Amino acid sequence: MISDRAIENRVIRTALPAEAESVAALHARARATYYPDGVPEDGRDWLAAWRGVIERPDAHVLCVVENGRIVAVACFRTQEGDPADTVTLFQFHVDPDQWRSGLGTALHAACLEQWRADGRRTAVLDVHVDNERAQAFYVRQGWVAEPADGSHHLGMRLVVTGE
Repeated sequence: MISDRAIENRVIRTALPAEAESVAALHARARATYYPDGVPEDGRDWLAAWRGVIERPDAHVLCVVENGRIVAVACFRTQEGDPADTVTLFQFHVDPDQWRSGLGTALHAACLEQWRADGRRTAVLDVHVDNERAQAFYVRQGWVAEPADGSHHLGMRLVVTGE
């Protein structure tokens, strides 16, 4: 795992199990921004899901902590059945109050650093089709959209290269 990194009054580090509630709350705030009719009830216990992934030994959950508060989070791992050199970015959220502050770019750079250290060559993700702001962010980071399949999500791919 990459070491903690401090940037001004921010630290990027691995999320701790005790922080699952803060991570789940951040996720809920971010998700609410790209559902124009409100977040659909999916029946999922997101707090339990975040606890599970933070504790999962084959997953990475990086967070940005600013002044003692989690303000961004990324979760990734290689899915079962995928090539060992492919990583899936499952969640990537920045607190909406912090958009356009550089947090996302810094967190993305930390993800790339970890993927390189882990020998990953390709990263994949799915982003909600209505989340144009996130899609534009990923494109700025070098991600390429895959052909749309008519679902509620758009697949994107990134070639993980050296520095």
